[in-house]
Amino acid sequence: MDETDQALLRLLEENARWPTAVLARRLGLSRSTVQDRLNRLERSGVIGGYTVRYRDAHAARQITAHVMISVNPKLAERVTMALKQMAGLRALHAVSGHYDLIAIIRADTTGEIDAMLDEIGRIPGIERTTSSIVLSTKFER
Repeated sequence: MDETDQALLRLLEENARWPTAVLARRLGLSRSTVQDRLNRLERSGVIGGYTVRYRDAHAARQITAHVMISVNPKLAERVTMALKQMAGLRALHAVSGHYDLIAIIRADTTGEIDAMLDEIGRIPGIERTTSSIVLSTKFER
């Protein structure tokens, strides 16, 4: 990956819906060159997909919680598969330290968050959880 690829990725992080012509103009390249670079970045796995980023108004209505999870190592794979099936779970990170995983969950109400926390706690192999509700996001990239 060269500096042009990195600049292209920064533009996509800013707005992944920009047409190739806009990206090309911003980078000072031809549309076909930008399209070739995008195709190469996708094939090589650097770009794994495109996603939706919610506007502040929508995000403000949702409640986000970070759930730190301790797992029985013998059941770690089963726990991961069970967590992957939860619709409200947005991300799962393996971490070092006192906990093994951090789950990011989102819902419209605290009642839904509470129900998800109960569901997480019932998964065989989960030994302990600690959750924190996100009060505000100072910035996000």
